[in-house]
Amino acid sequence: MIGKYFPKKDREDFYLPGEEIKIDKKTSFGSFSCEKDPLMVCKNRLLFAALCFAGAYLVIALRLFDVCVIPNLHKEEKSSLSAYVQKNIKRADIVDRNGTIIATSLPTVNLYANPQKILNPKKSAQELAEILPDLDVKDIYRKLTHKGKFVYIKRNLTPAQQYQINYLGIPGLEFENGEKRVYPHKNLFAHIIGKTNIDNEGISGIEKEMDERLTQSDIPLVLSIDAGIQDTIRVLLKEGMEKFKAVGATATLMDVKTAEIIAMVSLPDYDPNGKITNEKSLFNMATKGVYEPGSVLKIFNTAMSLESGKVKVTDSFDASEPLKLKRNVIKDYRGENRWLTVPEILVYSSNIGSARMALKVGGNEQRSFLEKLGFFEKLDIEVAETGKPLFPKRWGEETIATVAFGYGVAVSPLHVVSAYSAMINGGVYHSPTLIKDSPKTNNGHRVISFNTSKSMRKLMRLVVTDGSGKRANIPGYEVAGKTGTANKLSENGRYVDKKVRTTFVSAFPISNPRYALIVMLDEPKPLPETFGFVTSGWNTVPTAAKIISAIAPQLNIKANYDIDELRKNRIIEASYSN
Repeated sequence: MIGKYFPKKDREDFYLPGEEIKIDKKTSFGSFSCEKDPLMVCKNRLLFAALCFAGAYLVIALRLFDVCVIPNLHKEEKSSLSAYVQKNIKRADIVDRNGTIIATSLPTVNLYANPQKILNPKKSAQELAEILPDLDVKDIYRKLTHKGKFVYIKRNLTPAQQYQINYLGIPGLEFENGEKRVYPHKNLFAHIIGKTNIDNEGISGIEKEMDERLTQSDIPLVLSIDAGIQDTIRVLLKEGMEKFKAVGATATLMDVKTAEIIAMVSLPDYDPNGKITNEKSLFNMATKGVYEPGSVLKIFNTAMSLESGKVKVTDSFDASEPLKLKRNVIKDYRGENRWLTVPEILVYSSNIGSARMALKVGGNEQRSFLEKLGFFEKLDIEVAETGKPLFPKRWGEETIATVAFGYGVAVSPLHVVSAYSAMINGGVYHSPTLIKDSPKTNNGHRVISFNTSKSMRKLMRLVVTDGSGKRANIPGYEVAGKTGTANKLSENGRYVDKKVRTTFVSAFPISNPRYALIVMLDEPKPLPETFGFVTSGWNTVPTAAKIISAIAPQLNIKANYDIDELRKNRIIEASYSN
């Protein structure tokens, strides 16, 4: 019917409804082009848009990683704010010889602010003061209005405080991870360990002297100190100090063969965990204080005299009357007023006899001997607080005589006990150390012969059995030692009779010496039970006796109660009389 209206040649270009969408399979795919197909163009545009969004999110993610993570990994350039980013340096623990922790670091959080980002400083200060009641509102407000970009608000927050402050949501307040140094035993090791400052840097004691070691290695620093022995000595020393109303006290226990310090106490002391209210408590009498030792120095005078070969144990010296020098007259305290043998000079603590012995030996040998004992130099010890000895530049006759009985040279108690150890350990001096198994223990040098050392053991045992150290004659432990009482100088440089420092240096068991102990009391007062006396035999000696009785079992020293003390004393006396 359609042919009625269209010629045959025109019907080739004419399509019935639906015929226009038919595809010519021969030519359709050959002439296909994506750029010209609307459907494919739409799909490509959607894919491109998706890739753009994915790229944008990737850029954002990388930026967040760079801002939040990278600064904690690489700190090549520090801005004024990033300079305060936490340093990941751990301070090593400090432990005693048995592994007991005596100093450690705990993780903590510090609160700081960027004042330029604080929107309402007054309100923020009030809210922070409610959470941190130990801080003043005005002080917080002053910090929040600071001109800079960084200011600490409070260090070492508790977890509860951190949570409450974080809950406030105040812009400009940030937290910083840190470490806080903690001393579990409080006052017990105060002068040994010292303390750190607010930035966890050592400022005293071992913390300062060994700061580099403690910050460059997380391996615990092992000390030679025994916490149990330290505690026992501190308790008994404090009792003695309070009993005799002394203004200060110190005690040090040392291994005589290695010079390792087992305990070292100085009173008054302080709690390194808190604020220091008494400045005097910071002073370490054991290492920092330098004092004239008094008659304790007669130990070294006797050893020097015997070692020189110019004096023998059987020699006698005239102590029947005062020794007159050019500008000084030397007297004995409650003297025997007769000729005395060398053992008697030490037992009766004769100033006259000691001076005559030293004058016979000579000043050059005396000075050289004291120098070998380290009496002219600071001690090489692992605490920051060490005192420099005082001694005269001119070494004339007056100096020789006064040094012989304990005046004219000022050294620390640690100097004395270190030198004393060499007198009884066979004659070898070791530098004292607070570090267990320190290399210094193998670097000793001989100061006296073994025979002289053996003689000194017997002489100092006599001081305890027959002399001023009788109150330390503890059955079974064979204590030996020497007392010393030195008058203190007044502000005008004159000696005061009633103000003294008393010292007792001892060793036990003397037949096979293992430990040396020095006890010093500063300005002990006379008591009715001391009959008004303030000399060493009445205060430091009984204090040392209590300490030795308590620590000897802790040190695993078996008491030998089978010793016939009377018989042994007679044998010793007979040997010297021959």
